[in-house]
Amino acid sequence: MKTIGLLGGMSWESTAYYYRIINETVKEKLGGLSSAKCILFSVNFAEIEKCQAGGNWEAAGEILTQAAQSLERAGADFIGICTNTMHKVAPQIQQGINIPVVHLASETAKVLQAEGVTKVGLLGTKFTMEQDFYKQVINDHGIDVIIPSEQDRQVVHDVIYGELCLGNVREESRNHYLRIIDDLANNGAQGLILGCTEICMLVEHKHTSVPLLNTTEIHAKRLAEMSMS
Repeated sequence: MKTIGLLGGMSWESTAYYYRIINETVKEKLGGLSSAKCILFSVNFAEIEKCQAGGNWEAAGEILTQAAQSLERAGADFIGICTNTMHKVAPQIQQGINIPVVHLASETAKVLQAEGVTKVGLLGTKFTMEQDFYKQVINDHGIDVIIPSEQDRQVVHDVIYGELCLGNVREESRNHYLRIIDDLANNGAQGLILGCTEICMLVEHKHTSVPLLNTTEIHAKRLAEMSMS
């Protein structure tokens, strides 16, 4: 079994979800007392968020690159960045290590292709929704990406940082998200990317008829599968 290097802590709630899915996947596949070989480097999210807010992505990338280097030295065979937004610095991290970074957006795009989706909605932080580092990966697989209005993007962003990253799940916020999801579907989205690892805490398949792509689940299962390949 290969060793998974998890670059987590952004936030720790979503990283815990990664850990559970990875181990459940390995147990389901191998049975018995089987569990995944993992090494976790959990960063201080407050430091990363300060860099995000100040637009200092290079500094954030350096923090994560050093963490990834620690994972490599500890014996990780590949790296999973346990957050959507910080894939903005995935190329910087990859340049600093000799083991592969398994890209979350790329794995999500493969699932969309397999399901025949050609137009998809995207929810995430404002960085993920508005910048190209994530959307372009999806576009490169021949899939159009649409995002909410500017006002609704702010709502989605504020709920992530002000509530979900703190472990707070509010019914009022879920209703806002469901309205936004319906708007995207009415604008032609055949499915909806939950493009922030915390959103799955708030919105699940049972809450909407719009097909949801849980990027945390997709990414974590792929990491588990790679560890067993």
